[in-house]
Amino acid sequence: MRNVVALVLGGGRGTRLFPLTSIRSKPAVPLGGMYRLIDIPLSNCINSSIRRIFVLTQFMSTSLHGHIRRTYNFDYFSGGYVEVLAAQETMSEGTDWYQGTADAVRKNLRQINRRDIDYVIILSGDQLYRMDYRKLIQSHQESNADATIACMPVTREQAGGFGIMQLDDSGRVRGFVEKPETDEQIDAVKTDPDWIDARGITSGGRDCLASMGIYVFNRDLLVEVLETTNYADFGREVFPATLESHRVQTHLFDGYWEDIGTIRSFYDANIGLSHESPEFRLFTPEAPVYTRPRYLPPTHLGDVEVHNSLVANGCQIGKGSRIDNSIIGLRTIIGNNVHVKDSIIMGADYYNDASEKRRHTGATLPLGIGDNSKVHGAIVDKNCRIGSNVLTSNDAHVVETDLHHPTCVIRDGIPIIVKGGELHDGWTLTEFLAQQT
Repeated sequence: MRNVVALVLGGGRGTRLFPLTSIRSKPAVPLGGMYRLIDIPLSNCINSSIRRIFVLTQFMSTSLHGHIRRTYNFDYFSGGYVEVLAAQETMSEGTDWYQGTADAVRKNLRQINRRDIDYVIILSGDQLYRMDYRKLIQSHQESNADATIACMPVTREQAGGFGIMQLDDSGRVRGFVEKPETDEQIDAVKTDPDWIDARGITSGGRDCLASMGIYVFNRDLLVEVLETTNYADFGREVFPATLESHRVQTHLFDGYWEDIGTIRSFYDANIGLSHESPEFRLFTPEAPVYTRPRYLPPTHLGDVEVHNSLVANGCQIGKGSRIDNSIIGLRTIIGNNVHVKDSIIMGADYYNDASEKRRHTGATLPLGIGDNSKVHGAIVDKNCRIGSNVLTSNDAHVVETDLHHPTCVIRDGIPIIVKGGELHDGWTLTEFLAQQT
């Protein structure tokens, strides 16, 4: 794979993931207790023997830059690298932010316009899946394609959230509609389920093929298209304009894939990792998920019960506590007789100590969750301080509150304790909501 380079798109402002993206970019959002979203595409690249990788970023990217710098260091002789390309002012391109996926690549063409690169694979930094990109590139080569789009079958009800493609019998794309809104638009690009079944994937009645936002381009075509047009987006502009003049093929995929675009999808994907038989398995020796090595002690469990949960390193969980169907992140401190259920606890960046108290003079509580608290159905961001006898259960089924509250936000029906938030002893979500009205 020495003639392949990967471009991982860092995404936009991540407004649908706010407040998790209030102080970090989407790819830097924690995942599974000890990872970040960016670890997924980067691990897929490494497991696919792709060692030349650029990550394109612009919004709230400081923590993402730090994570990549401390994690992905290849030895000198491999010739591999993971480099961050931030949006920046240049003499020729001005000061504009990236205007879309294609525009982000255009502003970095100098990185791929080299003789030793034949193929460019374009990836998203906010998706959860496992794919061997070697198979994708092999499919691209065997079909003699100029560009290949990874796609998966979806139902008509799901089609509105994707770019939907119409294919001929050879798998060549003949039509492309970005996020169709009407039955007429879907009918124009639907696929015969028998065609999908004939290619070894069970359609299950699914009659639409959705783009996964994963593309392979011949480098020369990519450079030509982006240098001669002002197209900003691949799905809305580049592919519809190139279908007739170039050979655009598809690569079918039917494994687990989730676009982490909303608080609900983020919550469901994380909680799904804790299930007894998860759809996405972290325990896959032949294709591991990599992340930054941390020199933390083993987690200490008192007389506790843990059911269908993931507990990261460096945690301390007090006696009488119970963890059900939850993700417990790095360095999480949980007191006695605490019940964490259906929740994501992101953990902490440091432990309580004397110097920590000096750094956070306004804090009145230690990091972690105090005795006798119940954290149910919630997301607790990093470095939070939750007192004793706290209750986060959203019994009133409130869907959304003020997204800019400094301590607690409800979005998609899920209570979120904002990073660094502090809940006093006896705090309850019910009383908090009453105070907001």
